[in-house]
Formats: sequence, C-alpha cells, structure tokens
Amino acid sequence: MKTMQKILLFLTCTALALTARGGREDGVPTQHNEATIAQLQAEMASGKLTSESLTMDYIARIIALDQGAEGVNAVIELNPDALDMAKHADQLRKQGTVLGPLHGIPVLLKDNIDTGDKMQTSAGSFALVGQPAKQDSTVAANLRAGGAVILGKTNLSEWANFRSFESVSGWSGRGGQTNNPYGLDRNPCGSSSGSGAATSANFTAVSFGSETDGSIVCPGNANGVAAIKPTVGLTSRAGVVPISHTQDTVGPHGRTVADAAAALGVIQSRTFDGRDPATNGVPLGWQGTGKTRPTNIPSDYTQFVNPHGLNGARLGVTRAGLTGFTNVSTPQPVLDAFEAAVAALTAAGATVIDLDAQGFNFPSPNGEFFVLLFDFKGDVAKYFATRVGVPVAGGTLQTAIDFNNAHADVEMPFFNQDIFDLAETINLDPNFVDPIFGFSYKSALADGHNVGVNGIDAAISQFHLDAVVSATDNPAWSTDLIYGDHFIFGTSGLAAAPGYPIVQVPAGVVFGAPLGISFFGTAFSEPTLIKLASGFEAATQIRAHNLPTFADTVPFNNIRGTTVARPHQNGASPKEKDAKKMPHHM
Repeated sequence: MKTMQKILLFLTCTALALTARGGREDGVPTQHNEATIAQLQAEMASGKLTSESLTMDYIARIIALDQGAEGVNAVIELNPDALDMAKHADQLRKQGTVLGPLHGIPVLLKDNIDTGDKMQTSAGSFALVGQPAKQDSTVAANLRAGGAVILGKTNLSEWANFRSFESVSGWSGRGGQTNNPYGLDRNPCGSSSGSGAATSANFTAVSFGSETDGSIVCPGNANGVAAIKPTVGLTSRAGVVPISHTQDTVGPHGRTVADAAAALGVIQSRTFDGRDPATNGVPLGWQGTGKTRPTNIPSDYTQFVNPHGLNGARLGVTRAGLTGFTNVSTPQPVLDAFEAAVAALTAAGATVIDLDAQGFNFPSPNGEFFVLLFDFKGDVAKYFATRVGVPVAGGTLQTAIDFNNAHADVEMPFFNQDIFDLAETINLDPNFVDPIFGFSYKSALADGHNVGVNGIDAAISQFHLDAVVSATDNPAWSTDLIYGDHFIFGTSGLAAAPGYPIVQVPAGVVFGAPLGISFFGTAFSEPTLIKLASGFEAATQIRAHNLPTFADTVPFNNIRGTTVARPHQNGASPKEKDAKKMPHHM
C-alpha cells in the first residue's frame, strides 16, 4: 500500500492545483459532473432524474461553457430533436421499457457520422453542408435502437485530419478551433477533438469518434478521458465519412472505462450489418492467418470491468519512440510520469516485461500512408455518392479539391490541402508500383499485415502477454494556427495498420496537462484490454484527482512575472499656469 501511495503522490504532485478562472462554472449545472452511466441509470430508475432534465442540464453546460470566444468549442451543432428524444425515452421507461444501457442517456457524435435527421454531417467542411444525410449511419441507428438521446455533433479536425500535412488538430472550416478543457490554450488533439473535449468537460455522458491512426486515443490522452479504439470491423463504418476501409473504426470516449465499455456494446455490430463488409470479416492483421471472426462477441463489455484487473496480468512495456520522433526531445517530466505509471502497473499486481530491453523490435508501418491515400481516393467518392444536396454530392476527390480552391477564404485560411492533392495522383490499380512510395497497394497491405503479425501478435505470443502497454501520446501542446501541431511521439501506429484495438486511460498529469497510457491487443481482444485498463484506472484514479477546470492557460503558475508599483509622487505635480506665481509670505 505504501508503494501505491508514493506512486499516486508522484502522479498527482505533477498536477497543478487548478482552479476555475472567473467562476466559469458559477450558475452552470454541475450536479451530474463525473456521473457515470450506471449512476445516471440508477437515478432515472428511481425516479430522481429524467432523461429530459439531464438533457437540459447538458445543453445548459454547452451553452455556458462551450460556446463563445472563451469556450471549449467542442459542439458544432445541437440536435433540435434532442428534447423530444429524451421525453420519448422517459415515456418508455414509465411504461416499463428500457432499451439498453444508454436508454435516455444524451450522447454526442463526431460530425463525420451520418444521422438521418435535421443535423448536418459535414466532416467540418462546407463542401458537405446542405441537405442532411439521407439515412442514419449504422452506429447512429444502433444508438437510436438502444434508446440513446442523440444530443448533437462534435467538431473535429477537418476531414479527420487527412487534408494537409500542416493541419491544426481540432480546427475545421465549419467549426473553428476546439480547445482543451484542462487549458483552453492547449490543443485537444484529433481528429475526434470535440468528442474527447466534450466528454471531458461533462457536456455529455459519452461521445463517439472515429480513428484511422490515433484519432480516438490521442483526444482521450489530451483531454484526460478513457477511449476505446475498437478492432476494425467490430463497429460499422457505414454512413461515416471515410479515410480508409482498411483502418477506419468508430469508438467511444467516456470519463470512465466502464462508460466507454457500455457505449461500445451499444454501437457495435456483432453480426454482419449488410452495409460494411468489415463487419463480416477480420482486420488486415488476421487476414490470411486462418483466424476467423469470433462467434461469441460479447453484447455487454461492462462485465469485463474489474478494479483488480491488473492482478496477475503479464504486460509487455515498450518505450519505442517515446524519446521523440521529431527534432524535439520529450521533456523529462513526461518521461518521469510514464515511468510512474509503469510502476503503478507493478504495484497493482502486474508482471511487467521490458520489451525493448529484451531486444524486441516492432516493425515500422512503412506502407501505411500509401494504403490510406489509395483507400481515401476511392472511398471518399463512394461516400459522396450517398449524399445529395451538398456541393460534393456524387462527386470525386477532385470535386472536393476544386471546392476548397474556390472557397479558400473559409476552407484554407491557415493550411492547404496537400494530402488531398497527393491522394488525387494515386493510381487505383492495386498492382501499380507507385514511383514515389515504392509500393503497390497489394504490397503496402502486406506490409500492414506484417506490422500486426510480427508486432503485437508476436510480442504477445513470445512473452506470453495479456497486452502490450506504452504511453499514448505526448501531453497537449499549445494550439498554434500559424505553425501547426507539435506532436513529439505517438504509439497508435502499433495497432493502426493491422486494425487492432486500443484502450487508452488517463495515467498522469504533467504541468496541468493529462498524459495517458494505451493497452494494445490482437483483434477482438477488447474484453482483456477493458479488464486491464479498468484495473489501472481503479488503482490510480488519475482523472478523479485531476478534473478539468477550463483554465485560460496551462500551466499558469510562475508566468505572471513581477507586480510593478506605480512611481511614488511627492505631492501634486505643479501646473504650468502656476509655475510663474510668486509664493506668499516668504
């Protein structure tokens, strides 16, 4: 116990004693802050709370703390039907019908997930603004069927951060810049920026984002929330603005692992949904291995939440890349916070194997970017074919490029579309060897398959592991619309190309900015990862001890400088008109 207390002391001492600036939460509903889905359901079951009142509270928080020049700016649109959905959920409950764990629970969806209602699905771009999507995405349909209240849409890095090498995470032409609730000058990471920030700020119970490589787990890391990036194909991508059918997946942000687990059970496709072939197969890492899609995919992932989930676990830790893959080295306090998190794993009963010290090397995903470019060019045109009444409806990638060029004042005020331009040059013959990349599409896919087989799968097999663990990303940087993002390291690439799952959980705070760790596993290992991540969460309680406060800047200590005193005046300054007067009674 003393060891754990020392670790917790170190982890929390790195956090600043943040206090809300200017009473930002004064008069704003706070009674459901940090409330879990289970707690909200218990209150609704007892009659102490209604879905309608909860929805109104979340809307009040969004209006007060999200909107305006000094807000989080995580919510791009509120659903005009949200209160009607909440009232309907209340009526069903009164009749004895509860449709699932999210019944009556307000949720937010990333603005690249179709909802067949009055809301836009724009990927943050005016190129998709106009007539709403014709039908729900499979994920949205599953949420409706489960009784969830679709509260609105969240802002994102435009086009899921696949438009420009110089992009700024959390910025979109339609939605502007999303900020981090831990420090409004800090970046929320992306591309599911609004999803992570909104959940962290208690604007919703859970939010849903999408990930190709890091877009769910990085916002989880930056905004101090739990995040689940599911196995590719566990959740349907039908009706989601795509990057890559090889790597895209939809997953939740929750303030606790249990909340994210409950949300995953609702949105997943346990069987083929008919609209996304991946829901009837296995991800790239398993293809050609003889492994098949499990027939016993759980319907409820909360059963795997275990406060003692680390006891007896075998975990392989890698620090590959943590010293920085850019020309900027990782600050020592960040490395120290991760080492404290590793010590916490051991203190909670896990056996930790240092994979780097054992000489294990994870393959580099050299073909990944080419796969994304190839997939995007074809997949985005297929998505455009599903839309009507928007500028790019029925068009191609070139249509979107042309739109951006014609509307550069609103779409490209800060950065260009060089990734779009590059993707447009890709030859869609899968056997064509691209002279720039040195890959054909088929060989790039083989490279991605190898990343899984000789990476996570090999590590788990060779060292008899339950999971691989690493830091998720560096803590949030200051948002910089001139110079762009400041990534130092990120580990989502270990699982991205093969399509494997990740569960990210808060692990520490460095100078007021959250730091998370990620649990990696092979395909369909979500039950194991949820068990391990919830065990770490219970042992450390990092988020519970370090809540966001909407501070103007992080850090805010030792930056104010001195207080300058007004120069002292010895009497009043003489007036010019009195300067020539003779004094009396000398």
